[in-house]
Amino acid sequence: MFGKFEVFPRKLGYFPYLWLLYISMPIIYMTQEQGLKAVCGYIMIGVFIFTYRQLYFAEGRPSFSYLLALQMLIILVLTLFYNPYNLFMGFFTSNFIGWHTDKFKFKISMIALIIMETLPIIINMSYISPMEYLFLIPFIIIMIVTPFGARSMKKYQYLEQQLDQANEHIKQLIKREERMRISRDLHDTLGHTLSLITLKSQLVEKLVDKNPTRARLEVKEIERTSRAALKQVRELVSDMRAVTLTEELIEVKVILQSARIGLAVEGDIKLAGIPDLTQNILSMCLREAITNIVKHSQATNCTIHIEQLEAKVILTVQDNGIGCDVDNHSLQGNGLKGMRERLSLIEGSVVLSSNKGTTLTITSPIVIKEEEEEIA
Repeated sequence: MFGKFEVFPRKLGYFPYLWLLYISMPIIYMTQEQGLKAVCGYIMIGVFIFTYRQLYFAEGRPSFSYLLALQMLIILVLTLFYNPYNLFMGFFTSNFIGWHTDKFKFKISMIALIIMETLPIIINMSYISPMEYLFLIPFIIIMIVTPFGARSMKKYQYLEQQLDQANEHIKQLIKREERMRISRDLHDTLGHTLSLITLKSQLVEKLVDKNPTRARLEVKEIERTSRAALKQVRELVSDMRAVTLTEELIEVKVILQSARIGLAVEGDIKLAGIPDLTQNILSMCLREAITNIVKHSQATNCTIHIEQLEAKVILTVQDNGIGCDVDNHSLQGNGLKGMRERLSLIEGSVVLSSNKGTTLTITSPIVIKEEEEEIA
């Protein structure tokens, strides 16, 4: 299947469209031309717009340098043979030059930019007045400096991305270590206890007819052992750190900021009196929902609404992305199966809907914890 066509990358918002407003000036200048020269001029402007659009999708590819070269050639021709003020189209190119990650290509592009900006002035030096020089030179300096600023910004974004990846890797290592610790604890404590219960049960089966009194004593021992096992499980669970919804929202904010997706949080995020297990499951479901938004939705905004009623908690995650076909959208995909499995532990549910974006509604009953008596 073909992906949905994008004029410009959705994550950049309206920024690329605003830049296109500056194309109106070369078009106005072109209205002064006539005949074949005007036709050729309009074709070059059209090709320039095409290269402008393609450059947003060609970053890091071999075609990026060729598109830049074609853009600079068009600017040079339009400046030399049409209107000298077409020189200002160089602002488009100067921004893209800063996207070069290769230092050599960046230097070559900078040399080409300087030639493109200065050659028309040198050729038309005798026709340019001092006042026009005062007008042109500041803009030319800005055009030459712009690639360095764009390059610095790209480096910062790259380092930020690397930091996010490193943090994610650290989190995965912590989770792996936690799983290994739990596995060891289960094997060292609960495993032996359950083995003992199994042996005791087999003994009771043999004694129930031959020695009922001894069998009753063994059943009591099994009961005490099972309660000890329950206590061990509780201690193991209490050692695990439960993630609250408030803490998860902090992580969600960082993830969405990295993806340049706006976030609005509505409702009560503290969820007072909600058991740790419920908060943990809701947090995991929220993380899965946000991951899907970043990967699949192409959204620019996300709204999270939390509502705590007397008997249930409703968590709604909504985005303004491309949406999905709910009728054909299997709940087995995109992490929804995992959400349903987790929520089934607390008798919760998840509902998916799509209308100008996607809405995920997670409902969880509020389970009141009751303290059980411990029998010595």
